[in-house]
Amino acid sequence: MLKRALISVFKKDGILELSKFLDSIGVEIISTGGTYKYLKESGIKVIEVSEVTNFPEMLDGRVKTLNPMIHGGILAIRDNEEHMKTLKEKGIDTIDMVVVNLYPFFEKVNADISFEEKIEFIDIGGPTMLRSAAKNFRDVVVISDTSDYTVIIDELKENNAISFNTRKKLAGKVFNLTSAYDAAISDFLLDEEDYPEYYTVSYRKNSVLRYGENPHQSAAYYVDAANRGSLKDFEFLNGKELSYNNIKDVDIAWKVVSEFEEIACCGLKHNTPCGVAVGESVYDSYVKAYECDPVSIFGGIVAVNRKLDKATAEEMIKIFLEVVIAPDYDEDALEVLKTKKNLRVLKCNTLPMNKRTLVSVDGGLLVQSEDRNLIDNLNIVTEKEPTKEEIENIIFGMKVVKYVKSNAIVVVKDKKAVGIGGGQVNRIWPTIDALKRGEGATVLASDAFFPFNDVVEEAAKYGIKAIIQPGGSIRDKDSIEACNKHGISMVFTGIRHFKH
Repeated sequence: MLKRALISVFKKDGILELSKFLDSIGVEIISTGGTYKYLKESGIKVIEVSEVTNFPEMLDGRVKTLNPMIHGGILAIRDNEEHMKTLKEKGIDTIDMVVVNLYPFFEKVNADISFEEKIEFIDIGGPTMLRSAAKNFRDVVVISDTSDYTVIIDELKENNAISFNTRKKLAGKVFNLTSAYDAAISDFLLDEEDYPEYYTVSYRKNSVLRYGENPHQSAAYYVDAANRGSLKDFEFLNGKELSYNNIKDVDIAWKVVSEFEEIACCGLKHNTPCGVAVGESVYDSYVKAYECDPVSIFGGIVAVNRKLDKATAEEMIKIFLEVVIAPDYDEDALEVLKTKKNLRVLKCNTLPMNKRTLVSVDGGLLVQSEDRNLIDNLNIVTEKEPTKEEIENIIFGMKVVKYVKSNAIVVVKDKKAVGIGGGQVNRIWPTIDALKRGEGATVLASDAFFPFNDVVEEAAKYGIKAIIQPGGSIRDKDSIEACNKHGISMVFTGIRHFKH
């Protein structure tokens, strides 16, 4: 039976309704600071925590509930005779419900405030009360989520008690919350430590998805609870809900166009670019990207890195697309896109910000820094030097290569990725594939070095004039000699871009 509840909340949403209900069923309410004042002014009978502890709040409110009169009342096991005897000897009354939500550290950690101010948003008393109550959930109902207020009210109205299963679930939610909260604090304080002893993360559930990669797989989408990111901060403007595969594809498409300062467009299918181009306008870049592979872009994802205009929108809706992404839209462009009711339209104006890439393996997690670098230096290793135009095209090609599965080959013509090959177990197959589809291409970019000269020999058949690759093979000389023989310039970058 509920006799006493301790309520201490930062967010006041719904707390008045819960308090009124508890008061109506005879539950005595203890509260702290701002919550006490709020409830008192709202006409709720409430006892200030200092009356229970016989000790005033101190250190600017840092110490108020950290007291045996509070935690003894929470942690005592009711059917343990020794526990109850101790409470009686010490004059401690039990606390049967704890309602706490925490200082908003998640929201404040990236706010434009000082380091010292951020430290003050680290809650100590709140997590301590929640964890105490959660450990003793058989005897104490603990509420950390405002959405559970109505759950408690409804269950008490129906059964005059809170079931074991509900108590257990609420306790689990506490440790789920506090572990994420602590992880965010840890990340904040260990910001200069790339790989701490324990890798903890704070991600909040954004949505449950219809399914995962395949219909028989369940899935949910979580967003970083403490940090910004392009796929956390986007606006959803139209269409069906995003699927698991949509989200993965949007991530890569947006990263591709974010590589470019020029106006750029990326068409993407199955997590792989199928057409990338830069142009004089958004319309120009889209048409060029579409022309790279008109077959594969059907049913795909399209991203641009400039405000989308009506003419481009009208061109886009001529084919079936799953998602369109842009940093902004003209109003008339948005109206055009909305004529396709299922077309997902995203406004994404935050550049990629992740510091690390995470990949789960069975029983483990691989963590690495994001691939931010493009080229260490342009080292011309052949007799023939690339022209200025060829250099621009090979750099363009290397930006696309970063997002193509290894072994990645991209062939380029006039800053259009006209042929893209990757995901094969050797380099020559994607080379042949990219060259066959990349009619008229003049440059070739590779994510890794050439262990043989076969790529150069194949490129020469198709008229390639310049090649960019990392270099570093013990047989680099073979490829350099083949380039010299065919009058092809070759540039080493000193950095590879494997994408497994």
